[in-house]
Amino acid sequence: MVEIRLARPADAPACREIYAPFVRDSAITFETDLPSEAAFTERLTETLEHRPWLVCEHDGQVLGYAYASPHRNRDAYKWAVESSVYVAEDARRSGVARGLYRSLFAVLERQGYRNVYAGITVPNQPSRAFHEAMGFDRVGTYENVGYKHGEWHDVEWWGRTLQGDDEAPSEPTPLDSLVQDRKVSALATGADGISL
Repeated sequence: MVEIRLARPADAPACREIYAPFVRDSAITFETDLPSEAAFTERLTETLEHRPWLVCEHDGQVLGYAYASPHRNRDAYKWAVESSVYVAEDARRSGVARGLYRSLFAVLERQGYRNVYAGITVPNQPSRAFHEAMGFDRVGTYENVGYKHGEWHDVEWWGRTLQGDDEAPSEPTPLDSLVQDRKVSALATGADGISL
């Protein structure tokens, strides 16, 4: 059975294992050293204090994960987040990333977030196509912004409106409030369309 659910600290080693080749073999992430297991667990736990970190699991194995992080630190940015999604190599192109993003966006909307942004190191046509299919629009490029594996890399920024109006927004709802109301479980069920 495929399930998309809120991550737990015990998922950190599996998520770290999925993340490792992106750090080691690509410029998809600008992180150059794989965080220790303890540091990765702390990262996951800190994210869950405010925003969702979801995993896609099949028969007890984590196939991928997605999470939201702050877009910027200034107070007026609090309704915007950045999204990230990572999928194990043998589970790519099976709908895992799509299911994770659908569920992530549903939780973020319920929390009251307005906009989500994603940075894509280019060239990366699969990620561009994926984000476009998920409703993102390209908003700009940071040229030569990161140096990894002996060369400079551009990062394209893509954005998607989750919800919005011109009225003053309420504060985003803390994730733990949704968890206590069991609303995250109802929202994080985007396993439809995943073909394993």
